[in-house]
Amino acid sequence: MELTKQELIEKLKLELDVLDKGGYAPSVREPHRMQRVFRDSVSCPNVGTEIKQVPCGACYLIEFVPQEHKGKEDACHYIPLNARGDTAISLLEKGGEEALHSALHKWLQDTIAWLERESKATATSGRAPRVLLTAGQQRPCLLLPTGRQAA
Repeated sequence: MELTKQELIEKLKLELDVLDKGGYAPSVREPHRMQRVFRDSVSCPNVGTEIKQVPCGACYLIEFVPQEHKGKEDACHYIPLNARGDTAISLLEKGGEEALHSALHKWLQDTIAWLERESKATATSGRAPRVLLTAGQQRPCLLLPTGRQAA
């Protein structure tokens, strides 16, 4: 799966919209079941399924997962969401859903802004936009706004 920066920006904006509109609030059908960030979003290729049909490596979010976590179940839950390296898993354990949603909101905003700036800089320089590729393919390293690199 190949994504241009603009396609990646649009997917992240959709995720931000899901978060802003309460998409991770408890379901009316299952009020006691906590919604999982990313995994229960329309942007997940496995949304609505308990057994994954599409491996995490085929999801656009794999670009942001550190190499050592790419093979894990729900790899997107290991994306560093701030400079401390907090992830969805660690934030839920430490601070609960509110802390997670706050950090996720900031990460999405920061990542979108960073990608838009980089996309604009690419457009003004006259260079062709860089294509981001999923794991297992040769691709340039993606420098994240947190100062970390996606391997």
